Amino acid sequence: MAVAGEPSFRESVDLMFNRAVALMDLSPGLEQKIRVCNSTYTVRFGVRLRGKIETFVGYRSVHSEHMEPVKGGIRYAMSVNQDEVEALAALMTYKCALVETPFGGSKGGLCIDPRAWEPHELEQITRRFAYELIKRDLINPAQNVPAPDMGTGEREMAWIADQYARMNTTDINAKACVTGKPPHAGGIQGRVEATGRGVQYALREFFRYPEDVAKAHLTGDLDGKRVVVQGLGNVGYHAAKFISEEDGAKIIAIIERDGALHNEDGLHVETVKQWIAKHGTIKGYPDANFVDDGAKLLELDCDILIPAAMEGVIHMGNAAQIKAPLIIEAANGPITFGADEILRQKGTVIIPDMYANAGGVTVSYFEWVKNLSHIRFGRMQRRAEEARHILLVDELERLAADKGLDWTLSPGFKEQYLKGAGELELVRSGLDDTMRGAYQAMRAIWHGRDDVEDLRVAAYIVSISRVAATYVSKGL
Repeated sequence: MAVAGEPSFRESVDLMFNRAVALMDLSPGLEQKIRVCNSTYTVRFGVRLRGKIETFVGYRSVHSEHMEPVKGGIRYAMSVNQDEVEALAALMTYKCALVETPFGGSKGGLCIDPRAWEPHELEQITRRFAYELIKRDLINPAQNVPAPDMGTGEREMAWIADQYARMNTTDINAKACVTGKPPHAGGIQGRVEATGRGVQYALREFFRYPEDVAKAHLTGDLDGKRVVVQGLGNVGYHAAKFISEEDGAKIIAIIERDGALHNEDGLHVETVKQWIAKHGTIKGYPDANFVDDGAKLLELDCDILIPAAMEGVIHMGNAAQIKAPLIIEAANGPITFGADEILRQKGTVIIPDMYANAGGVTVSYFEWVKNLSHIRFGRMQRRAEEARHILLVDELERLAADKGLDWTLSPGFKEQYLKGAGELELVRSGLDDTMRGAYQAMRAIWHGRDDVEDLRVAAYIVSISRVAATYVSKGL
């Protein structure tokens, strides 16, 4: 995928870290402490499947314990290796610091093709992997809290949570050992869509600042913007769905592993998703042109490019041909260090991964807090809110009637205003507030310092500063 002589994903993260710390006043010792991955545990375990013992290799890396628990997803993919897991753990440290969730950074992975196994087999494998990590405190509500990532979802998280509860029968906070669980198993509403929703909120926040939009040679808001989405998994699907249905963006191309769809009039994301679910491929979808070499459509003329699948899809081999003036990294590390250099010189604005896809860990934080508090958000105050609103509306309408005014609130407004906030509304509100606050912290550096020319370096500076401050307060 990447061209020869280009840094690996892990080296890219390191080089981007270097670009930021060169502009900071950190002691060499503190800089090194923040840079290095604290520990990586490799597990090799056997599971009896299909009449023989299969051996699997898994990892759990802890990058920084400046705050605990540490947080980070577990991915299932054949490409999983120690370097990738350690790079992703580092990104988690910076991501959590940027959006002010009180976690250190961690990441896990299992070298497996989840599609090669039946669900009951995958459960056996997952439970054994979880057992190996739990007995070493690498899954624990107070120390290390995984979440879903590529190749995993609510189902796997529920298995891990149950495995932890079986091994820790007296831990009242057992459900908080992992996030991204289904709502009926201690999860939170809005978690599945959270990363994609965060991408939407990040774009909305970017378009609130005309001077930032102008840097990308764009105008206006998201309405009518032509968007290319690479990867229609959980993140790409939700991001594309929300910005097209709620903000008026036009999805002109969707790139998948087996090709791409292109339609200048816009693709209906939900229909494409249903086609893939039914046929297992995007081939044959009727309302678009099919392109065999999907990656070529990364170079399509568009307003916004959303890489939402694997790392390293934009590299030194294709960066010069990328025409999108604005790229938002919904995936982790989709732009290599070499490509980042080329795109910056072209004037492309990149909304970096550590900010753009932080919606997942933000809502994971809300889920963890919910599990520790043992009560769902909104349960205590929702009806009290409604009662207060009803009092106000009734009083306004009574005053109007007393004065003989033919006046009443419109039914639509009344219905919306009277409704108290439930869990989903509160989760979305908290996520929106988080994405706004983090963007404002980045842009303050981006606009406030002459030596910072892009949002990625700004994001690293904000994050590293916060991690450094925590270490200093610990006496390091």
